[in-house]
Amino acid sequence: MSDSSARDVVATAATAAGGWRRAGIAGAAIGVLAAGAAAGVAVERLTVGRGMRKKARLALDATGPYGSLRGTPGRAVAEDGTELYYEVDEVEAGPGGSAGDEVPGTRRRRLFGRKAPTPVTVVFSHGYCLGQDSWHFQRAALRGLVRAVYWDQRSHGRSERGRDQANGVPGGIDQLGRDLKAVIDTAAPEGPLVLVGHSMGGMTMMALADQYPALIRDRVVAVALIGTSSGRLTEVSFGLPVAGVNAARRVLPGVLKALGSQAELVEKGRRATADLFAGIVKRYSFGSRDVDPAVARFAERLIESTPIDVVAEFYPAFTEHDKSAALPAFRDVPVLILAGEKDLVTPSPHSEAIADVLPDAELVIVPDAGHMVMLEHPETVTDRLADLLVRSGTVAAANVDEHGSTAQQPGR
Repeated sequence: MSDSSARDVVATAATAAGGWRRAGIAGAAIGVLAAGAAAGVAVERLTVGRGMRKKARLALDATGPYGSLRGTPGRAVAEDGTELYYEVDEVEAGPGGSAGDEVPGTRRRRLFGRKAPTPVTVVFSHGYCLGQDSWHFQRAALRGLVRAVYWDQRSHGRSERGRDQANGVPGGIDQLGRDLKAVIDTAAPEGPLVLVGHSMGGMTMMALADQYPALIRDRVVAVALIGTSSGRLTEVSFGLPVAGVNAARRVLPGVLKALGSQAELVEKGRRATADLFAGIVKRYSFGSRDVDPAVARFAERLIESTPIDVVAEFYPAFTEHDKSAALPAFRDVPVLILAGEKDLVTPSPHSEAIADVLPDAELVIVPDAGHMVMLEHPETVTDRLADLLVRSGTVAAANVDEHGSTAQQPGR
């Protein structure tokens, strides 16, 4: 894309108030920043009729099982009074009364033999403009086998809109780290912890380590950092020519502020330009062409559920994010660092940079995978998480090798 083309796209976003359709196009481009889009993305033309595409989306919404898993609900209260929604999946007792006994025909129980007693809680933190349901596949695999907490970050999912943000205070990664501490204090006040985070969720974990190193030292037994970064996000090109990216970045803060101030107008446009939105989501969420349409639609629903003003208020936090100094707090525990080789949002070199600081960590670069690697290649991600749980003593390695779960996955 030429520099002049990039300026044209940015200009369209900046004048969004001139028409709801142009606002919708800008809102679609900006709103998908969760999956890594930026103003100036070129999308291939779709050849299927608009009516057919709309019917297909409705059919996928009606039949798709993704995001349907629910646990015991709870709410933690952040320091500014914001209510943070979480759900807990408890460990189930097997036929003999002990958790995780093997049940014939249930693959996951053959993969994970639960040790007793092991009062470990696995806490999952999701990414920007997503929600706890983005862990659907991993949740399905681990359900009943470990105690797990899934939470929605402030202003996302079922959590309350950040009260400080509603009053004009910008959201920041440090605030998210304190939010995670509030969730832990409420949902898992004692016992060992395993921390798992994707994208912004990984950054939240780094902020937790930066502000509460004693918590990491005393309670955390394993860490998984998936598709995330410890900083230098202003250098990410999103797969675009450097000139176009630089042009967009010069005006993007102002564009976002303008869009956020006209949220209702932009939201109407986002709905009306669903085809463009879907194309951008697919490009920046996935690395392969043959993604299950139901999974692709699930990613769309997750992202489109985040209001444009929330998208706008969080964006500055990523330009300021730098938590490389907090990474050494994780050196004394097993660490998994995993990224998609084709991730355009938090490119795999960012994961490699984290691994340079944590040389004993397991680094997995998944071929043919993008930013939403846990949805695109769920077996690989779940497999490596299972191995991490075994290494940390959270679960026993009952029959894992026998069933081939850790020996045949790509990216090992």
